[in-house]
Amino acid sequence: MTPGQYLLAASVAANAALGWAYLGQRDETTAARGETQAMQQQRDGIRSAASACSAGVEDLAQAGKQRAAAAAPARQAAAGRAAVHNAKADAILSAPAAVPGDACASAQARVDDWLKGRARP
Repeated sequence: MTPGQYLLAASVAANAALGWAYLGQRDETTAARGETQAMQQQRDGIRSAASACSAGVEDLAQAGKQRAAAAAPARQAAAGRAAVHNAKADAILSAPAAVPGDACASAQARVDDWLKGRARP
């Protein structure tokens, strides 16, 4: 073989190696683009889910405010009744024993008084 033929063979071999490297790089680039698109779709799905979650949380907060406003009068009425009951309990507990020295008889007397109070219309 002549030196020109050697040079031609070397050039063909170098071009084949470069072509092979180019095809490998092209395949990697195509795969990376596909992965990028898949990640973008996943990201968009996550953003959509997060937006739906935020909207749901806002709806729940609004419903909670409405329920709190609707229940405010009932809570105030219950607090008023509780204050009355607490005052009665304080009066009962601060009263001296009905039968000094006999806790059982004192308790029985308190229960009798309590039952009389409940029997009234």
